[in-house]
Order: sequence, then C-alpha cells, then structure tokens
Amino acid sequence: MAQGIIHPLRWLSVAAIVLLLTIAAGLTGAYPAYALSEIKPSDAGQPEETPIDVQDNKLPPLEGPQVGPDGGLPQPDPVIRRSDDEIAPTEQVEPTEVQKDPSAKPVVEVLTDLARLPAPAARMRELIIQAAKSGEPEKLRMLLGTGASATRLSFGGTDEDPIEYLKSISGDGEGREILAIILDLFDSGFVHLDEATPDEIYVWPHFVTSDLDKLTPVQEVELLRILTAGDLDDMRSFGGYNFFRIGISPDGQWRFFLAGD
Repeated sequence: MAQGIIHPLRWLSVAAIVLLLTIAAGLTGAYPAYALSEIKPSDAGQPEETPIDVQDNKLPPLEGPQVGPDGGLPQPDPVIRRSDDEIAPTEQVEPTEVQKDPSAKPVVEVLTDLARLPAPAARMRELIIQAAKSGEPEKLRMLLGTGASATRLSFGGTDEDPIEYLKSISGDGEGREILAIILDLFDSGFVHLDEATPDEIYVWPHFVTSDLDKLTPVQEVELLRILTAGDLDDMRSFGGYNFFRIGISPDGQWRFFLAGD
C-alpha cells in the first residue's frame, strides 16, 4: 500500500477519539471535579433527610397523603360477616356445685342474749330455774301442765305421774339430779327453731343442732358442763347430741323435757 494513502479504518478511529475528547471537555466544564472525601450525601444524589425535633418529640410531616393503587385514599379491609351458624358458640362454664353431706346438720344461729326471747318464754324459763334451785322437784308440777298442754317427758309417752317419773329417771332417785341438769341446760346457749310455724320453739342447749365434731374449745367446755367426756365420745359415735333438752314455745308453754333422739 502507498504511504500517502490513509486507510479508511484509521480515519474512523481518529474521528471517534476526537468525539470522545470533545464530550469529555464539555462535561468537565459543566460539573466541577471533587475528591471522594469531599462528596456529601446530597452531592452523591441521595435525598436530604429532614431532621427530627427530638426535644419537642415531633416527627416531620408527611410529604403528601398516602394513596391507594387507583390514586385515591386507601380503603379499609372489607368487613367479613359470618352467619350465626359459622360463629362458634361461647362455652358456658357452669359453677361447680359444692356437694353437701345429706347427713350434715344445718347451720343454726346460736343465741345467748335472753332479750331475744319473747316475754312469755323468758318468764317460763325463769320460773323453771327458780323451781329447780329450790331443790324440790314438786315445785315443777304447776309448770308441767296437764292434758293437751302437758309437758312431754318421754318420746314414747308415759301415764305415770310426771314428778314420780322425773324421780325415777334421776340418778339419785329423788329428782335432784334432774333439777341440776335443768339448771345446766339453761346456762348454755339456745336456738330458735321452726320460726313462723305452729311448731315454733326455743330449745336449750344449742348442741341439739350442732356438729359435735366441729365444736370450738369454748363450746366443748360448755358441753362438758352438761355431760362427761365419755358421754361426748359416745355422742360423736352416735352422730349427734342425744342428752336432755328443754323446749319452750313463744307463748310461754313448757313443751318438752326429753332425752334421746
């Protein structure tokens, strides 16, 4: 090839180099050159952050409302309605019933305030006490009554003279032990039973309605004034109080003086 002729490919290469130099010169004039250490986040094309006011505990406001996919405000999730059949019923938990011992005695208020007695009942109690303190069983006769209003002295009933019967069941044979028992019974607390019924009655001692296995120490001493420790053990085996008890009605009738159950 002749030396004075430049190959066409070389002309193309030279032209490309010139074009690149021209573009580089233009860019250099438009944008100043920086070292990497001088480039700041905003200079590197990152959006400038809005500072948060920590002291006032305020966040920067949103730049604009949030929009949904269609350009409007976002819609809440749809409400899903279920039929009654799809809703599981709430389990109702019934309270557990306390199993009661059918043989347990009902809790009855123990009374010690004699002011709780109606006046006729209180007067009869005082008359019986005065007769018992006399040491003479015969003093009880006019208080025991006769006929339909006679004081019941035995569960099975008796045709015997009431004073003679009391002497016959007295340990001394004269009836004085019975008088002492009457005084001990009236020294204890009492209970009001069958209130507002024809059988309404005030009963001494209150142990007739007590659970003898649950007596307090004070109550046990009170009971041991009436009977012995051996008697108490026997009653606990039996299942309840079965010694003498006295019953007076609200209208002042001496209804019974009984032992047993």
